[in-house]
Amino acid sequence: QVQLVESGGGLVQAGGSLRLSCAVSGRTFSSYTMGWFRQAPGKERAFVATINWNGGRTYTADSVKGRFTISRDNAKNTVTLQMNSLKPEDTAVYYCAAGGRVGLSSDEYDYGYWGQGTQVTVSS
Repeated sequence: QVQLVESGGGLVQAGGSLRLSCAVSGRTFSSYTMGWFRQAPGKERAFVATINWNGGRTYTADSVKGRFTISRDNAKNTVTLQMNSLKPEDTAVYYCAAGGRVGLSSDEYDYGYWGQGTQVTVSS
């Protein structure tokens, strides 16, 4: 089984920064495309960012482009989401996900493994 555990969420003022981390265990981490998604209260789950197997390619949603950066360290089996210039509308539960047989994907159905999520709250 593949297990993903997110950490780093919390409460932050608008304009501040948070760094989320996802630890992956159970399979070879380097074989997976990784992604971050988020779900705000009362809204559907939305794509945030994705990174390919070796970290050479990334893609981020327009809503976070220029503010959020996704990266990975295959030697440590971790993927990171650096969030800067946070806005109240970024408030959500953030989920780490792993998928196979894709390069980059914004489609949640390409991801077969999901973490439990970590809460990010941005106050104005």
